[in-house]
Amino acid sequence: MKQKCPQRSTVQRSVVRTCSEKPDRCSGNAQRLPCSVAARAGTEEKVKIKLTTRNTSIKHHVVSLQRMNKTVALYTLGCKLNFSETSSIGRLLENDGFVKKEFSEIADVYVINTCSVTNNADKECRLLVRRIQKKAPGALVVITGCYAQLKPVEIASIPGVDLVLGAAEKFNIIQHLKDFTKGDSTKICSCDIADVNEFTAAHSINDRTRVFLKVQDGCDYSCSFCTIPLARGKSRSNPIENVLAEVKTIAAQGAKEIVLTGINLGDFGKGSFGGKKNEETFFELMKQLDEIHGIERYRISSIEPNLLTSEIIDFVSNSKKFMPHFHIPLQSGSNEILALMKRRYKKELYAERVGLIKTLMPHCAIGVDVIVGFPGETDAGFKETFDFLHGLDISYLHVFTYSERANTAALDIQHVVPVYVRNERNKQLRNLSYQKLQYFTSQHVGETRKVLFEHPDKNGMAEGYTDNYIKITAPHKKEWINNIVEWKI
Repeated sequence: MKQKCPQRSTVQRSVVRTCSEKPDRCSGNAQRLPCSVAARAGTEEKVKIKLTTRNTSIKHHVVSLQRMNKTVALYTLGCKLNFSETSSIGRLLENDGFVKKEFSEIADVYVINTCSVTNNADKECRLLVRRIQKKAPGALVVITGCYAQLKPVEIASIPGVDLVLGAAEKFNIIQHLKDFTKGDSTKICSCDIADVNEFTAAHSINDRTRVFLKVQDGCDYSCSFCTIPLARGKSRSNPIENVLAEVKTIAAQGAKEIVLTGINLGDFGKGSFGGKKNEETFFELMKQLDEIHGIERYRISSIEPNLLTSEIIDFVSNSKKFMPHFHIPLQSGSNEILALMKRRYKKELYAERVGLIKTLMPHCAIGVDVIVGFPGETDAGFKETFDFLHGLDISYLHVFTYSERANTAALDIQHVVPVYVRNERNKQLRNLSYQKLQYFTSQHVGETRKVLFEHPDKNGMAEGYTDNYIKITAPHKKEWINNIVEWKI
């Protein structure tokens, strides 16, 4: 028999948080929006859709989500891990009878899987909802992902949002849709992140030739700028045995390349429910993946410099399947700022890792994450970062402008950098990134490298990447797609 949490909350626009989840997953913590657990009766769920137009009265008609050919469109904001989860959510909906549509098309249900690393991600979510309201005002709008976990009430107050699913409930979307009736209230189901303690496997398929495979989730680090632990929970991962089985399934479906994804990928091995110690290691996973028949390429999406061991670098240098490509977050080239960020390394270690990679694999691509405008970053501190990056043998940068995030330690750090200064520093590093990428690419002009063409025809052109992540665009040929081609750069 279903139970109820001890409290119930009402938010703006008469938004009532109701949830059909199991009571043992649901928190009664008022700060995290306690929910009531309720079952809805009826064999067929009817959805009342409200159609609104300017200067006209509201009209109502009823559409059933149990009918044939119900449609859904999905959109992903954020990282590769989000892409893998959106794809898995899409397959759940297709298995339940939904037909997938492009996000630009009219659909019965729209699902937005959100990120909340920056304020821009929050704003983009709001913009997407407004666009849906204009083109399909009667559609159901579901918001999930990190933004939904961190700020469920804020999302619920956005006009047009019908259902907000936190970290524990995104993969229960089918039941939530069946339990939901569109009306004047928005349903929130977002329990305390401390209760999110189980790994859920996910991977993209059919959406891309490169498959994004989630093998790890959550983070036990406490970087002062980051909300990810609050949105994703503690570090946990899929056991190696399960990962291998999933990879074999992916290989049987014809995929050629897998990108291993996670929130803190190098911390792989703490088990499905998380733990203080690593029962397995990422290096052990790599060695076993290298033996699987059918997958020709693996990439490591991102790995912390303190977890990128010499044995991992050496293994990649000798592997025929793990591509010569690393993406290594730096965040700052100033040790003072790294300490304020509560990062677990100094710039000297970072430089040593890059140096080892380039010694063993001179052709290897190295991408870098960096944050500009962090509190305490003076002009001299930014110059230190710029000069450090300028001197490193790296290939490209992903530059993030610091934005204040609630419930982070960085809010207490003195010397807030003005926004216009942050933006200017961002421009300088993006210009540096362009120069780095041009130089890296020029070093390989004239070489013949293996390219996996992965996208369908785009205006008569096809796209693909070399083993060392140089983007190739060429006139489309059907026989190239999802095939590895020898290509002279």
